[in-house]
Amino acid sequence: MMTSAKTELITPDADLVRVLADPLRLRIVTLLAHETLCTTHLVAETGARQTNLSNHLRVLREAGVVETEPCGRFTYYRLRPDVLTAIAGAFTALAETARTTTATDRKRPCP
Repeated sequence: MMTSAKTELITPDADLVRVLADPLRLRIVTLLAHETLCTTHLVAETGARQTNLSNHLRVLREAGVVETEPCGRFTYYRLRPDVLTAIAGAFTALAETARTTTATDRKRPCP
């Protein structure tokens, strides 16, 4: 299957979409959008086990969605809104492409 360079430029990062598609990670991101929290707070808010939550936080950190701030024996997590803005922009660009392309332009003829 061939794709154009223009299409690739407006495709959201599939790995980041996968990271945010997990319900617990999405819940964590939602909570961190409101305030910076430590693991203890996130365990209390989500009801998840600490080890499970730490694994999800590691995935979010490796994807660049959150950043950490050590504070004594605790680690606080803060959302990086620029990452969400970038992925939202990619989806907005896709929606705009679909909106501005007429139905006949989008219909590929069968061979």
